[in-house]
Amino acid sequence: MQMPISRKELPVIKESLSVTKELPIIKESLPNKEPLTSKDAAPTLKIIPLGGLHEIGKNTCVFEINDEIVLLDAGIAFPTDGMHGINIVLPDMTYLRENRHKIKGMIVTHGHEDHIGGIPYHLKQFDIPVIYGPRLAMALLQGKLEEAGVANRTELRTVRPRDIVRIGTSFFVEYIRNTHSIADSFTVALHTPVGVVIHTGDFKIDHTPVDGEFYDLQRLAEHGEKGVLCLISDSTNSEVPGFTPSEKSVIPNLDRIFSLATGRILVTTFASSVHRLNIVLQLAEKHNRRVAVVGRSMLNVIAHARTLGYIKCTDNVFASLQAIRQMPDEQVLILTTGSQGEPMAALTRIANGEHRDVKVRRGDTIVFSANPIPGNTISVVNTIDKLMIQGAHVVYGRDKGIHVSGHGCQEEQKLMIGLTRPKFFLPVHGEHRMLVQHSKTAQSMGIPPENMVIIDNGDVVGLTEESIRIIDKVPSGIQLVDNSGVVHDRVMKERQQLAEDGVVTVAVAVDWEGQLLAKPEVHLRGVVTSVERTLLQALMQKALEELLRDRWTEFARSFGEDQLEVDWTGLQVQMERDLQRLLRRELQGRPLLVLLLSMPEEPAIKSAGRRRRSTAKVAI
Repeated sequence: MQMPISRKELPVIKESLSVTKELPIIKESLPNKEPLTSKDAAPTLKIIPLGGLHEIGKNTCVFEINDEIVLLDAGIAFPTDGMHGINIVLPDMTYLRENRHKIKGMIVTHGHEDHIGGIPYHLKQFDIPVIYGPRLAMALLQGKLEEAGVANRTELRTVRPRDIVRIGTSFFVEYIRNTHSIADSFTVALHTPVGVVIHTGDFKIDHTPVDGEFYDLQRLAEHGEKGVLCLISDSTNSEVPGFTPSEKSVIPNLDRIFSLATGRILVTTFASSVHRLNIVLQLAEKHNRRVAVVGRSMLNVIAHARTLGYIKCTDNVFASLQAIRQMPDEQVLILTTGSQGEPMAALTRIANGEHRDVKVRRGDTIVFSANPIPGNTISVVNTIDKLMIQGAHVVYGRDKGIHVSGHGCQEEQKLMIGLTRPKFFLPVHGEHRMLVQHSKTAQSMGIPPENMVIIDNGDVVGLTEESIRIIDKVPSGIQLVDNSGVVHDRVMKERQQLAEDGVVTVAVAVDWEGQLLAKPEVHLRGVVTSVERTLLQALMQKALEELLRDRWTEFARSFGEDQLEVDWTGLQVQMERDLQRLLRRELQGRPLLVLLLSMPEEPAIKSAGRRRRSTAKVAI
């Protein structure tokens, strides 16, 4: 009988490995834990999710023990309708910024944006010594880091199934092949001083995977036989009974739609759904259609997936947008981004008539091979309506069988628990009701309620050999990013005010004697009001004159007979308060107020022998 290898017997991982090189495969198992000496206290593994709880997206988790931190994934989420001008949503990384000296590395499970999209932004705040992940994810990430100018802040290393990598002194991470909606996806087993923790990553159990890469259920069962301390499991489809259909189940339905289409075909799906892209390209070849790809992210994924062998098609299947203009409609297929109705995505711009190269034609067949994720339904429906109004035949909906989820349903979640047989259970990746339902499923499989916790982002879970509980809380929340960078709360509040109540701009000029030099200039933008602008201007003038008459001496102080100091900043703040009260009373709303206060130039014209000076040179 072969004995498990010890930690000392693990091969040294050479520092020279790069994203194009691969780690040695170690198929032997590791011991579940290291023996504690008499001087050691019982260790506690901290599990700290910073994203992915009570929400869909921005999956980010921290593992910490013995003053060493390992990150697992770092994703993004998409903005809601109320996040005006925002491109992406990131988790609050305050805890990692404050503990950057503890970070030893990162584990990447797969290449979806909600798992790797945040990494370039985080690397601008702190270094990550090394990032381990599958080949496709690392190829996609390499391009992101180079574009963001942070490729020198970390080192990317690729892994293959059953590879074991050492991170710091406390973590040995084993990559276990799983099946998901993107190629090259993994579950991970973390070997820690307290025991083995299995994080499923995003998964479903597909018995007929498109790429022939089967879920390594044998390895999960082996860990279950030896003993798994805790299972951290994907909860996305925990409310859905049964099994998730195989990715191959969409092939006959898409094949039928393609065969019936007489004009051009436009297909939209998630850009990172490599298996679906492969299916569409193979069907295009079957039906003698040339494919034009629209959307930068989709072009990037297809290029990397073809290089790595996950998409198999000939070069001849592709054609440029210019070339397909000269082809008969029945020989054209356009593969495009925009399945979620994103404002800047290609299909959304096509639907709005704003795309430079592609216009909707009557007789086009447009296929939505994706279901809306929570929060995107309205945008998707609006896009579909615009396409249908222009004469396109749009194929969409769950009943059409042209999309399957990449996440396992209840029976697959049961199988995961049955194979790993964990002592403790932690549901993640899902909204609150999904986490609750997943915990009920785990209880039906024999895990006691006291051996699981339902947590939120920022909760610190303390895991020992004998217990699992919430022991602390760290800063959580979100960071909003637009084209210029991180958008602070004050800016978002102002954008919300602009969207809801508009903006009122008031220009005021005051002299050194505390008198208005002219009537205030008032401009309204996006403000609904029954009050005439001239009346509003008169009311503001009266309010400002009363303020200057009654309270000027609070802001203008004399120093002897020849010097006057005016606190223009304080005066402006008080003017804003008084005008905001007036606007709320007269307009029955809360428009954003922009007050432009004009002061006399320095040096001031002398009057009565006094010199004037200001405590604020500029007041805007």
